Amino acid sequence: MSSRSVLTLTQRELLDALRNRWFIVYAAAFLVLCISLAAMIVNSAGYAGISGFGRTAAGLINLVLFLAPLMGLTLGAQSLSAEREQGTLAYLLAQPVSLGEIFLAKFLGLAIAIAGAIAIGFSISSLAIMYWSGGAGVGIFLRLLPLTLLLGWTTLAIGFVISAVSDKTVSALGIGVVAWLLLVLIGDLGLMGASVAVSISPGMLLTLTIVNPLESFRIASILQLRNSIELLGPSGLVANDRFGDLTLWVLVGVMIVWLTGATMLAYVLARRRELQ
Repeated sequence: MSSRSVLTLTQRELLDALRNRWFIVYAAAFLVLCISLAAMIVNSAGYAGISGFGRTAAGLINLVLFLAPLMGLTLGAQSLSAEREQGTLAYLLAQPVSLGEIFLAKFLGLAIAIAGAIAIGFSISSLAIMYWSGGAGVGIFLRLLPLTLLLGWTTLAIGFVISAVSDKTVSALGIGVVAWLLLVLIGDLGLMGASVAVSISPGMLLTLTIVNPLESFRIASILQLRNSIELLGPSGLVANDRFGDLTLWVLVGVMIVWLTGATMLAYVLARRRELQ
């Protein structure tokens, strides 16, 4: 594998991502909503204390759960499928580059673009808080940044799996949106309702919860920002009771497994598809 080829293709993918209208919309929406939450933090300072974990921090987690996975899934879903549909993937493979180099470059380019959008949103929001309040409350954004990046990259990898088996961009995007809805809906409340209906044991409920990367992110984020463990929800409380001080690392490990496993699966599927 040539590092020069990967670097050149990564630059191309990054430029394409920055021109992608979906990426522009997601990045702009993320920035606007982050700044709005920063303003809420400042305005709520007189009620609950600007650095306290309250509705604002919970709102930030919900914002990330809404936008970051949607960004990762849809951008990943159209990555290979768009190239295949337009015929550019076949053209690239006819050049002295391998599928592995193309795959790695596309993933790195999109991962950098997503990281940039998230980092800019958090950074400008943090600067706004520093300007408005002298810096109190900035820690909420800074502590959530690494987990948000991991969530974005994890869902990007899942999007690549969808893209690897899709011929059309539209169908890939549709599957990506459906996957996002399923991951969002099969959350803590959905599993609690199911547990009541079919009598799921606490251990099984915990497994079904943390295997969802969005739920692992949610519980890990609350553990990072918490003032009260009651905010973890039933599954989070079970996880905290089961794993103790290792809970955060277990949840991060689950997300890393999703990231690496989905990336490898996407490459295997893409390679099998192109060899046919």
